[in-house]
Amino acid sequence: MKSQRARIYQLTDRLHFGRVARVPADGIVATVASWLAELDADSPMVADLARTVRSGDWTAAHAIAEYLSVDVTVAA
Repeated sequence: MKSQRARIYQLTDRLHFGRVARVPADGIVATVASWLAELDADSPMVADLARTVRSGDWTAAHAIAEYLSVDVTVAA
């Protein structure tokens, strides 16, 4: 079984149809922050999203992702 840190996560930008990225946990911040930057926005919640995903707190991760207009799942 892969460790939590070795997992790949699928991020889906809900504001741009078809924009999907598959990244390790340490790539979540850079990816979501770059998507927000395209909208001239930023949020400290991006780091919170990455932290909750790493810790496996999916209830919090999905709530934060909703606020940031992204979906996050474990990539198959």
